[in-house]
Amino acid sequence: MPHKKIPMEHDKRIALVAHDNKKPDLVEWAKFNRQLLAHHKVYATGTTGALLEKELGFEIIRLESGPLGGDQQIGAKIVNREIDFLIFFWDPLEPMPHDPDVKALLRMAVVWNIPIACNRSSADFMISSPLMDKEYDRLVPDYDIYRQRKPSS
Repeated sequence: MPHKKIPMEHDKRIALVAHDNKKPDLVEWAKFNRQLLAHHKVYATGTTGALLEKELGFEIIRLESGPLGGDQQIGAKIVNREIDFLIFFWDPLEPMPHDPDVKALLRMAVVWNIPIACNRSSADFMISSPLMDKEYDRLVPDYDIYRQRKPSS
């Protein structure tokens, strides 16, 4: 399948999400990386956004809580090319009532070739990448062929 280049600007649009048991970890990580995050546009779901805004002291674009549709809002922003990165500290040991939404969000990130960090180590490597403060062309499959195919009967 051919690919399209989707440009990422110098200042990235980063979504920060955390399950309840992981919120303290994400807040601690964000405080440690405050200077790096400050010049990017940061989105977050519900409570996570409120905690981050209080701790970091800069505006966080707050969406709904995950179970109330926030995960789906972020997924839609990924599809609409409004999010460049997803940092999602999820808890693999706790059952989540909105698990299908979480899986759909992670799927959208993969479909649209969005970098994903699901724990502190991967978030550290991602945010410290030299590509973080540069323009970058993200390659995305050209889905026009898929969109134009005729439905099977």
